[in-house]
Amino acid sequence: MDQTKPSFFITTPIYYVNADPHLGTAYSTIIADVQARYRRSAGYNVKFLTGMDEHGEKVAEAAAKHNMTPQEWTDSQAPHFKELWSKLEISNDDFIRTTEPRQHHAVQYLWERMKESGYLYKGSYDGWYCVPDETYFTDTQVQKG
Repeated sequence: MDQTKPSFFITTPIYYVNADPHLGTAYSTIIADVQARYRRSAGYNVKFLTGMDEHGEKVAEAAAKHNMTPQEWTDSQAPHFKELWSKLEISNDDFIRTTEPRQHHAVQYLWERMKESGYLYKGSYDGWYCVPDETYFTDTQVQKG
């Protein structure tokens, strides 16, 4: 990598693998690819990342629906994403899966740095988790009925 060039990092969302890639995943990946190609042509050192988020309720539900463990399910889905990016000639430099050891090491490193800096503390949080929205809501945000 030429250190005299400016750097540019771009990533797609790290896609949930509760289903095959679709128009939305293709659209956001193409948009990121356009930006990566433009920056490369403008002389930047570009790092373009895409990948899969293999955790969460939706992934667990999809795996159960297909009589698989979450790991088996995500292992079966990874080729679909990689094949689509190949067919679309996406120019990503890397494809990461959140179950990879390098991801685990990076998260552990970040966790330790946050802990050392005092950004982590013990506490509690009560709320309602909405699987379709992948969001926690407090009692004041939820209308009971």
